[in-house]
Amino acid sequence: MANTAMPARHDGADGFTLIEIMVVIVILGILATLIIPRIMDRPDQARRTKASLDIQAIGQALDLYRLDNHRYPTTDQGLDALVKKPTVEPIPKQWRQNGYLAKLPKDPWEGNYVYMSPGNHGEYDLVSMGADAELGGEGNAADIESWNLSAAQ
Repeated sequence: MANTAMPARHDGADGFTLIEIMVVIVILGILATLIIPRIMDRPDQARRTKASLDIQAIGQALDLYRLDNHRYPTTDQGLDALVKKPTVEPIPKQWRQNGYLAKLPKDPWEGNYVYMSPGNHGEYDLVSMGADAELGGEGNAADIESWNLSAAQ
């Protein structure tokens, strides 16, 4: 009995050509240049949003302090007046026993929020100095300010 099986033919359909591989690499490169910048910007945007939300929460605590004590804490008393009863004049007479905040948050870049009362833009100013931890700046280094929150988001 003779072997009647036919040998396999090689017509080039077994793999990808160099051009096909290069087209796929170019397509992946184009997608990466469009998608990666959008993904990379998200952490900075999230930090700025968190700072804005922190400033709003601290502002609400400051308003409660004012309702109880008829004034905002002074610059010398600072934001610590929301956590523990101030020992610097004017001593609040109606300070809440448990305070107005459990603890003072750090800004998303691990800096302190800057508080001033009376402020230059209202009864108080509250600022996160952004990624560069310095007043002023642009982009992610820009300050996030209590009187200008809508522009920070």
